[in-house]
Amino acid sequence: MPATPTPILDVPGLPSGPADVRLIVTDMDGTLLDDAKRIPAGLWPMLAELRRRGVLFTPASGRQYATLARQFADVAEGMVFIAENGTYVVRDGVELSSDPLRGPVAPEVARTVRRLAARGVDAGAVVCGKRAAYVERSDEAFLAEVRKYYAEHRIVEDVTAVEDEMIKVAVFDFGSAEHSTAPALAEFAATHQVVVSGEHWVDVMNRTANKGAALRGLQRALGITPAQTMVFGDYLNDLEMLDAAEWSFAMANAHPHVVRRARHLAPSNNENGVLRTVSRVLGL
Repeated sequence: MPATPTPILDVPGLPSGPADVRLIVTDMDGTLLDDAKRIPAGLWPMLAELRRRGVLFTPASGRQYATLARQFADVAEGMVFIAENGTYVVRDGVELSSDPLRGPVAPEVARTVRRLAARGVDAGAVVCGKRAAYVERSDEAFLAEVRKYYAEHRIVEDVTAVEDEMIKVAVFDFGSAEHSTAPALAEFAATHQVVVSGEHWVDVMNRTANKGAALRGLQRALGITPAQTMVFGDYLNDLEMLDAAEWSFAMANAHPHVVRRARHLAPSNNENGVLRTVSRVLGL
């Protein structure tokens, strides 16, 4: 793999005709969506053409399945959603795979966040179950952030007492998640995965859970190879996913670690990078 990704317009060995890509997997925030969180208008006709060609388009996000299904409601039939950073994979409302948290880890993370808040850290836990996401904070500033990613959320008195199959705990930090909340959750890294998934978000999941593991399971189920897979990402929770595809792209706006991990570089999320790259590689 090259030390510096190759810009898409200069990809060596690009076939003269469309590449044999059967699966396109893209992160959402900072990747497919622009900074205003908008889906590019050109995606909808592109999805129709990809479906005609038999190419599966799969969103892979830290977002909740209900949120992704709502965003793609008009075209969701037959689409696979890799939700909650790979812990929950669904097609047509049917679970294909999941990696739920076991034991007391979800309540313990929530209690740790409570202690952080008591010390003055402006953060809150989102305990993510298969049915809904659960929060204790009810202030509008926090809920406004929760709504962006968790369409199905509930305010409860005690998130540690909720009965659901929990798959992830996401923590929103109004400051820097990488420099404040993530270090405070380091104690869980001995047994679980603590990953910074955005400037303000940290996720605690099973060690075995990530977008890459979910993608590899999907490839096996569909008989699709890494050589037939195209992946786009911008942040640290996308790293393992990039490893599962030969057509791996970091966005121009990506975290430096992501840029180093990817094979190629796509234009930024604000420059319609995903659609431009798919069009270039597939000859659309």
